[in-house]
Amino acid sequence: MKFLHSSDADFESKFSQFVRRSDNDMSAVIPVVTGIIDEIRKDGDSALFAQISKFDKFSVTSKNDIIIDVKEMEAAYNSLDNALRVALNLAHDRIKSYHERTKPSDWTYKDEHDILLGAKYTPVDRAGLYIPGGKAAYPSSLLMNAIPAVVAGVKEIVVCTPAPGGKVNPLLLAAMHLCGIKTAFKIGGASAIAAMAYGTATVPKVDVITGPGNIYVATAKKLVYGDVNIDMIAGPSEIGVIADDSADPRHIAIDLLSQAEHDEIASAFLITPVEAFARAVQRHVEDELKTLKREPIASASMRNKAAIIVAKDLQECFKLMNELAVEHLEIATNDALSYMDEVKHAGAIFFGHFTPEAMGDYIAGPNHTLPTGGSARFYSPLGVENFMKRSSVISVSRKGIMHLGKPCMQLAEAEGLTAHKRSIAVRLED
Repeated sequence: MKFLHSSDADFESKFSQFVRRSDNDMSAVIPVVTGIIDEIRKDGDSALFAQISKFDKFSVTSKNDIIIDVKEMEAAYNSLDNALRVALNLAHDRIKSYHERTKPSDWTYKDEHDILLGAKYTPVDRAGLYIPGGKAAYPSSLLMNAIPAVVAGVKEIVVCTPAPGGKVNPLLLAAMHLCGIKTAFKIGGASAIAAMAYGTATVPKVDVITGPGNIYVATAKKLVYGDVNIDMIAGPSEIGVIADDSADPRHIAIDLLSQAEHDEIASAFLITPVEAFARAVQRHVEDELKTLKREPIASASMRNKAAIIVAKDLQECFKLMNELAVEHLEIATNDALSYMDEVKHAGAIFFGHFTPEAMGDYIAGPNHTLPTGGSARFYSPLGVENFMKRSSVISVSRKGIMHLGKPCMQLAEAEGLTAHKRSIAVRLED
């Protein structure tokens, strides 16, 4: 991993490369993804089945080959080791409890002219969830995407997940059962996004698509946006840590690796004002790497996408981290919560010495589907509101139109919209 000092003469140029880490070149995959989408829009199931056979490496001759049976989900849940079942249920309940507290409510008020104004929140009819299943299977992602949809009140949830060789991870199946999923398919990549966005004879068209994926999935979501809503364009996972020498350097090293093991292009950053602490973390990273099952993946990530930065003080640590706008931000200092106002851009913030990012991935409660690549500047974590629409509520009284009618007509006339003006005038005449 790169070791930088904020005082280095060339620091800005090197640091800017990490700030621009989201500059993924979609142009290389857009033609491929566009072709996949066009084929499914034109030929439906026949194109979909051919693509699954090609990309997911199992033969598909009919819809029965890709439908995930609810009985299979139930059997997987019932076959779980008891301790794992308890853990899965605990995660489910904590995630649900958190998201129930975030569900928006309808509201109205009347102004001084007896005009009622407000907002009405309505769930979408059908949501599509993409759950990754390539380098690893992520049952936790199913919980994080399905639970807010259920809390929102979505009546029909469609799940698509890659199934290399036609096999689905048993724990993912168990999570589907726990969340009450009734409609799920063995479909991966851009094909899944296209099928959910436009519908086929087998896969129903949805209103919103959520869930992370590789660059093909991200590109497909970007291309179908507008025909269907999406949560965000998510890229590789990432972590940023601000720590001083009150933290345990081994703990921080392992926290950095917890994201590096996701993907060769995952990012990990430590910014600290203490050089001796930074060097200690670097040594522990080298030692801990050797213990990981996914050591080749984590090593590539730490070699190419990770950095330790020594800043002049904690204030500069926060300034630099806000520029990175990371997906996961750990603040490992004493009195960590006192620095909350210093954080301007982050997907999820983990405060204190006993809050590793992994707690948020699985069981704390808040959603782990988060903005990446600096998009925390303008995106929020996945939540209940992603599965709902807000409608404006307006009810103008007789008193209200008498008060606002004439200025409204003046604005309509200024824009040259005669019928707009007349729609008010006739009511004033009456």
